[in-house]
Amino acid sequence: MALCLGQVFSKDKTFRPKKRFEPGTQRFELYKKAQASLKSGLDLRKVVQLPEGENLNDWIAVHVVDFFNRINLIYGTMSEYCTERTCPIMSGGLRYEYRWQDGDDYKKPTKLPALKYMNLLMDWIESLINNEEIFPTRVGVPFPKNFQQVCKKILSRLFRVFVHVYIHHFDSICSMGAEAHINTCYKHYYYFISEFSLIDHSELEPLKEMTEKICN
Repeated sequence: MALCLGQVFSKDKTFRPKKRFEPGTQRFELYKKAQASLKSGLDLRKVVQLPEGENLNDWIAVHVVDFFNRINLIYGTMSEYCTERTCPIMSGGLRYEYRWQDGDDYKKPTKLPALKYMNLLMDWIESLINNEEIFPTRVGVPFPKNFQQVCKKILSRLFRVFVHVYIHHFDSICSMGAEAHINTCYKHYYYFISEFSLIDHSELEPLKEMTEKICN
């Protein structure tokens, strides 16, 4: 990539501060390794593979946080085009509608404007990745038994951001000159979830044509 995402998408419009890894930790070193591979121009299919000798849960944690940061940055910039008037429901075209449920304030699937849905989604993910019981940062503290299930749910919901942005705001992406950058972000995401079977492929149906176009 000739430019980083931060040069294309406005950092001033992200919903929340970027989640960072603590220097000196194993996860910070893994993050640096993953970023170096991305910048090296290596095939993204190889970049997502688990490095020899590394723990799978650590590798997944690093990528979940990184995807959260990147997708949050993308949508934060696109949000000026995504209002209650332009996007009164969270959807992906006419065939797909996403309703919000978190078990707390929204105990039943609830139809919401896309912007409201996105804000709730990012808040929900941020609360999970900042929860030491789910994403432990202290050395020697194990991941919970349901860690991968939690990550699958996070990644599944982040996919919905790609769906909405691609289907409803693609013209804005192109006018910003950001098409290549969001495509690269999506390819990275797609190869990662495919490498570790983190999302049922039936959930990827809304972007099937786009995926075949840019990922094959």
